[in-house]
Amino acid sequence: MQQITHTNGVITYTFDSLAQLPVRAHVSTRHGGVSPEPWNTLNFSVMRGDTPERVKENRQRLAAALAIENDKVVRCHQVHGTGIAKVDAGDAGQWQNDTDGLITDAIDVPLTLVFADCVPIVLYDPHRHVVGACHAGWRGTVNGIVTAMLWAMQAAYDTNPADLLAGIGPSIGPENFQVGQDVIDLAHAKLNNADQLFHYRNGPDQKPYFDLWQANAAQLIEAGLPAAQIEISGIDTAQNTHDFFSHRAERGRCGLFSMTVWLAPK
Repeated sequence: MQQITHTNGVITYTFDSLAQLPVRAHVSTRHGGVSPEPWNTLNFSVMRGDTPERVKENRQRLAAALAIENDKVVRCHQVHGTGIAKVDAGDAGQWQNDTDGLITDAIDVPLTLVFADCVPIVLYDPHRHVVGACHAGWRGTVNGIVTAMLWAMQAAYDTNPADLLAGIGPSIGPENFQVGQDVIDLAHAKLNNADQLFHYRNGPDQKPYFDLWQANAAQLIEAGLPAAQIEISGIDTAQNTHDFFSHRAERGRCGLFSMTVWLAPK
């Protein structure tokens, strides 16, 4: 990924694989906003104690940095599920309920989701010029939200998985995401390669660590997306709390960063 420092102090990351294409995907950091600790500074959530006024100003600052219209951004009331909403120009500026993924073929309609360890994923179809973005926590990952988004793009736009480019953004990495039996059981029930996604750092009697990056990548590959077309950022939010919010590392006392994607004209 490439880091970009914008003129107003906002810092974002973009995917190298999408840089020369008519699609934009920016993952925000915690830099360039107005919120005090523990949400310092570019926080996009009012659910963790920050004020609506500061969050509104943070949204305006990100929009200004990205040269998009804040009142056109489509946002979600996220629920750690697998719901995908198809949106178009008429949905600009609206909130989608009970949704953790968005897809569109509308030009200049920004799609935004928020994160603090969960996985930001973008799928771009350069042949049909459509884009999707989703929020994949461990529940969304093991229940197949990335596959659900791919299927939604197939149903709505006749997307061929082999054509897609995928970006897996900053999120908690396999060295820091220690999980319990609930995650182990559900992963083995849902994922074909579950055994390959857990590692036991201190022996099999300890709780294992779960690889969310490879869990999502493997589902895309199984669905027909070539591995070479998947970019994994490799940025672990739990190890990079200077730049990103991490619910796990900061014990819930943090804000949420965002991923914003939109289609530019071809």
